[in-house]
Amino acid sequence: MASTFHRYVALGDSFTEGVGDHDPTRPNGVRGWADRAAEGLAATVPDLGYANLAIRGRKMDAIIAEQVGPALALRPDLVSVYAGGNDILRPRVSIDALVQRYDAAVARLAGSGAHVVLFTGFDLGFAPVFRHLRGRVATYNELVREVAETHGATVVDFWRLREYRDARLWDVDRLHMSSAGHQRMAIAVLDALGVEHDLVPFDLAPLPEMDRRQRRDADLAWARAHAAPWVQRRLRGTSSGDALSPRRPGLAPVVPSRVG
Repeated sequence: MASTFHRYVALGDSFTEGVGDHDPTRPNGVRGWADRAAEGLAATVPDLGYANLAIRGRKMDAIIAEQVGPALALRPDLVSVYAGGNDILRPRVSIDALVQRYDAAVARLAGSGAHVVLFTGFDLGFAPVFRHLRGRVATYNELVREVAETHGATVVDFWRLREYRDARLWDVDRLHMSSAGHQRMAIAVLDALGVEHDLVPFDLAPLPEMDRRQRRDADLAWARAHAAPWVQRRLRGTSSGDALSPRRPGLAPVVPSRVG
């Protein structure tokens, strides 16, 4: 489907906020695939208005409660939303109940006349720490595809984007996409919408060669620097996004970036 959109609102958690795509010149210090996709949209629609309400760490219910109403108030004709990833990582969750709530939210967005973009989850079978959750993600994905069919939404099938098995598409925390990963996701979104664009994947530097000991040392350093703080926040019931606000709360023009 190739359509012209003028009012784009992005909803979700760290995936959509842009965590991992570092840019200290932007609010919350990130750029992200949604900014990159908006720049691609604006190349053919100069009057595009773009808002991004996503906040890192948000679970499904918070995204619905905090973001759907404000998004509808902006009267978008295009909405992207990814929710549920942080819920899936919790010790206990009902995927069926989770996606039922998601379905109701997507119904509200699609019912407003906006075209909705949804995402499947990444295949965690290739992420050593989280591979035990692969079945949960597969179930979530199938239910999300059903939601998309029901509401005429576009699906960006992250599960099938095999290039994301490359470590260079992930940030140092191994939980969020790198700038190269966000660039490729922006391309995937625009391609799924049938929007012509000139975005291209970044050239990737060669992977460093490491022997078994060096890989073990790197894994231990990652666990101390990133995995342990993540677990501690879960135990305390806190989130990295607790003190943050949406970085683009209202529709605003898109200014092309001077960098890739």
